[in-house]
Amino acid sequence: MSSLSSSNLSSSKRSRAVALRNYFSPFGNKLIEAGYVGPDQMKQALVETRKSGRPLTEVLQVMTGEPLSPDLLRQYKKHHLFELKILYGVDSIDPEVSPVADRQMAELINSLISFDICRRHRILPLSQHGGEPPSVLVAMVDPDNLAAQDDLNRILRAKNLELRRMVITQEDYDRLLEQYHELQGEIDAENERLKQEAAMNKMADLTAIVGNLDASISDAEDESHDALDSNDADQAPIINLVNKILAKALQEGTSDIHVEPQEETLRIRFRKDGVLQQAFDPLPRKVTPAVVARFKIMADLDIAERRLPQDGKIRRIYQGRKVDFRVNTLPSRYGEKVCLRILDNSATQLGLDKLITNQETLQIVRDLASRPFGLFLVTGPTGSGKSTSLYSVLAERNNPGVNISTAEDPIEYSLPGITQVQVIREKGMNFASILRAFMRQDPDVILVGETRDVETAKTAIEAALTGHLVLTTLHTNDAPGAVARLDEMGVEPFMISGALLGVLAQRLMRRVCSECRVAYHPTKAELARFGLSASNDDEMTIYKANKLTADEITEAKQNGTLCEKCGGSGYKGRVGVYEVMRNTERIQSLINEGATTDRIKEAAVEEGMITILAYSLQLVQEGHTTLEEVERVTFTDTGLEAELKAKRKSSLECKTCHAGLEPEWMDCPYCMTPRFT
Repeated sequence: MSSLSSSNLSSSKRSRAVALRNYFSPFGNKLIEAGYVGPDQMKQALVETRKSGRPLTEVLQVMTGEPLSPDLLRQYKKHHLFELKILYGVDSIDPEVSPVADRQMAELINSLISFDICRRHRILPLSQHGGEPPSVLVAMVDPDNLAAQDDLNRILRAKNLELRRMVITQEDYDRLLEQYHELQGEIDAENERLKQEAAMNKMADLTAIVGNLDASISDAEDESHDALDSNDADQAPIINLVNKILAKALQEGTSDIHVEPQEETLRIRFRKDGVLQQAFDPLPRKVTPAVVARFKIMADLDIAERRLPQDGKIRRIYQGRKVDFRVNTLPSRYGEKVCLRILDNSATQLGLDKLITNQETLQIVRDLASRPFGLFLVTGPTGSGKSTSLYSVLAERNNPGVNISTAEDPIEYSLPGITQVQVIREKGMNFASILRAFMRQDPDVILVGETRDVETAKTAIEAALTGHLVLTTLHTNDAPGAVARLDEMGVEPFMISGALLGVLAQRLMRRVCSECRVAYHPTKAELARFGLSASNDDEMTIYKANKLTADEITEAKQNGTLCEKCGGSGYKGRVGVYEVMRNTERIQSLINEGATTDRIKEAAVEEGMITILAYSLQLVQEGHTTLEEVERVTFTDTGLEAELKAKRKSSLECKTCHAGLEPEWMDCPYCMTPRFT
C-alpha cells in the first residue's frame, strides 16, 4: 500500500512538472532549470510583467536581486523577438546582430520622418531602398499602431515611397534613440562649424566685391548725386554686396541696419543688443548711390525720389524662414541714409515667463492680463521690447474661446487664430477707426499698436469700460508717467482711473556673457553710489563684462582665445527690466485728484511696486547684467537719479560718498570718512 502511494505521489509530481513546463515559455523553463528562479517566482514575475508592462528580465532581476548572465539575456532577447515576430506577423530586428547605420537613420529623421512623429509613435526610420517601388524600412515598437501607419503612409506617399515595417523591442528603440541624440549633437556642431567657416569666407569675399565695384561704377560723380544711373544698382557686384549686408545682419542677430553716407565713405552699422556697432570697414563713397538704389528697388520705393523720406518693406527667405525688413530712407547732406528694422518672427520666443525673471512682477502682469475688461498699458522708449511683451500676453490669452483683434503699424508678428489689421492712413484706416470697427466684431481682447492721440486714447478707454480687455503702448519713462501722458492728451482723469488696470514700464539691458564675464567685489563706495550695501563680513560678488578693443579682438583671434559666444563684446543677448504699477484704490484717488507723477510713484512704491532701478539692480546681483549697463540704460531716465538719491538718504549723510548713515555709526562704513568732518 505504501509502495502504491509513493508511486502515485511520484506520478503526480511528474505531471505537475510537465504542466509547469507547458505553462512557461522555453526561456522561462531554461531559467528554472538553470536554478536562477523557482516556478512560483516565475509565475509571480509573469503576472507582474502583464500588470506593469515592464520587461520580464527587469522584473526578475528586481525579484531575485541578481543580474541575468549575458548568455541568458541574449537567449531572452532572441526568444522575445521571435514572439514579437509571431504576434505582429512582420520581421524583427536586433541592432546587436544587424547594426543600424546611425547617420542614415539621422538623415531620414531630419529630412523625411520628423523626430516628433518618431517619438509619438515609437518608430525609427532605418534605411531607404531604391527597388520597385522604392521603400523606407521603419522599425516599430508596436507595428499594429494604426495612427502611426496612417501618419507614415501620408508622409511616404507624398514622396512616392512605400512603408516596410519591422518590429523592435522597447529597449532597443530607447538605445537607438539615445544614439540618434548623440549623433545629432555631433551633426549640429559640424553644421555650426561649417556655418562659421562660410561666414568667414563671405567676409573674405567682401573685399574682392568692393574691389570689383570700381569696374561697375563710373568715376564721374555729381556732387548732388542727382545723375544716378539706376542700371548701376543692377550690376552683380552691388547685388552681391547688399545681399551680404543683409545676410551678415541676420547671422549676427542684429535688430537694425544703418547705411550711412559720409563725406568720403559709406558707413554700415548694425544695432546689436541695443548698441550700434561698425559692421564693415568703410566702403568707397562712389558705391553709395548704387547701394542705396539697390535697397530702394528691393523695397519697391521710387528710386527717382531722393528729396523726401520714403517707407517700404523687403521680404526675403533666409535659411528656410521668411524675414521682413522695414525700410526707411532719409535725405541727408551726403546722400540718402537707409535704415532697416529686422522683423524676424522665428528668432523671437513669445511667453511672459521667458521675458520677466522676477516672479512677483510676472504674477502681477499675468493677473492684470487675465482680467475680462479694462485698459492695460505698456510703456517705454522705442526698441524696448513693448511689442514683444504685448504679443506674449496675447499668446497666453490665445485659445479657441477668446476673440482677439489687433490694430498694428506695422504687423510685426504673425499669430495664428488672431485677427490682425494693418493701419493704412492713406485710406483713412487709422488706429481710432479700426478700433471703432472692432467694437462691432464681438471682441474679447483688443490690441492697439500705439496710442498717440486723444481720439485713439478715448476710443480705447471707452472699449475698456464696455467689457473688453484693451492692450496698448505709450512712450513714457516709467509706469506712473503714463497717467500724466494720458492727461496731456486730453483724457479726463475720471476716465483714466475708471478704465486703467495697470501699467508695465520696461527697458532692455545687454546680458553679460556667461562664458567670459569677470567676477569682482565692488567697493563699498561703488555700492553706495547705486544705493546698494554689503556687510564687512559678506562681500558682494557681481560681474563685469570682458570687453575687448578692436586690436585686442584681432590678437585674441590669432591666439585662439577669443570668446566664441560674444566675440569679445562682453555681452550676448538682452534681458528685460520691468516696473508694473497696479491701479489700486489709492492710485485711483490720486488720479482723480490730479496728483503729480512723483506722488503717484511714491504711493505705488509704498504699495509694493518694484521700480525699474530696483529691478535692474536685482539683475546685477543675480549675475544677468552689470552696473555699467544699469548706468547706461536706467540712469538716463528723468527721475531715476532722484529715486537713487532718495534711496541712499537717511537721517545722516556722508559728506564724501553721500551714503545714508545710521545715528550710531561714527564713521562711514562705505568710504571710512569720519562722520563729523
